[in-house]
Amino acid sequence: MARSGRVSGLDGLRTVAVALVLVYHVSPDMLPGGSVAVDLFFTISGFVITRLLLAEYARTGGVALLPFYRRRWLRLVPALLALCAVCAILSATTSLWSFDNSLPAAGLSALFLVNVVRATESGPYGDMMGPLAHTWSLGVEEQFYLFWPLVLLVLLRYARARTVLLCTAALCALPVLWRFALWQPDAVHRIYNGTDTRADQLLAGALVAVVLARLRADDPRLAVLRTWAGRLAWPALGLLALAAWRMPVTAGAGPWTACWYTVGFLLVAALSATLVTALELRPAQGLSRLLSLTPLTWVGRNLSYGIYLWHYPVVRLLASLGMTDGLLPATAVLTVLLALLSYYAIEAPSLRRARRPAPVPAL
Repeated sequence: MARSGRVSGLDGLRTVAVALVLVYHVSPDMLPGGSVAVDLFFTISGFVITRLLLAEYARTGGVALLPFYRRRWLRLVPALLALCAVCAILSATTSLWSFDNSLPAAGLSALFLVNVVRATESGPYGDMMGPLAHTWSLGVEEQFYLFWPLVLLVLLRYARARTVLLCTAALCALPVLWRFALWQPDAVHRIYNGTDTRADQLLAGALVAVVLARLRADDPRLAVLRTWAGRLAWPALGLLALAAWRMPVTAGAGPWTACWYTVGFLLVAALSATLVTALELRPAQGLSRLLSLTPLTWVGRNLSYGIYLWHYPVVRLLASLGMTDGLLPATAVLTVLLALLSYYAIEAPSLRRARRPAPVPAL
């Protein structure tokens, strides 16, 4: 059942997730747990990437790793470099406090190392990453993309389908055990920013892709999975919304903090994986139809990455200009405008290049 086509509901879910992140960074008191949207992004990414890799393997009997890495580079890096350049220029040419010392942060962000630096901090986060602090999540994803295709390819070549599934499930459990081993109150930054400690959220999406690829269309287990995914989709979304509304994920919350930083990430991954499964298997269900509305899918497909890139620098820019009233709508409007510019001037041309075959060097 390995397929690679887009799931419209997932694009709509991306729009919802990036909106939550934007609101969280502008008004954290409104959504103290809004960062769970980043966890949701991780699971979606793990599913989409693994689904593409499995479809290529089913079609060709292998995975062309260099073209894969080239496509990921063209998809993510040009727009990120543009953001880093703007932040560095504003740091060098203005006195805006929110862009002070952005040049080192731009270099770390361009190399997808912000999460590594943040993981070493103790106490409250410093401001060394400035307007690019949010790119820690891109570091986690890119580091995962670097290793997971290699691991998956080895499994596909040398293991049976059942073993691939069991190994993926086992890999999901390892970060949880590692978080328990690491846990202490001053290890929250290490756990929150580490690729090794957040990999279960990406692998949960990968596991969904592996399960669905293993089940044939006439397999009765697929029908059971479709039924239960449909039943649990709304409750899963409701629990994620409750966490975003009430759970102060990145703040000290007593015993809740220890629970969240050990098993909580896996629970969010399980809820996210349930949503992903339902959107894949139940496209005619009410939730899928809602998230497949054209405005949501278009924004999720074309602008969600740009919105994520630009929203945090915009928040800091407006704050450094002294704006308080109307900060949320102003941030949303300016961010969307910059995301549109990023998409049409940078991302769309890069995507067209990514879809073209890489040139073969002459012998």
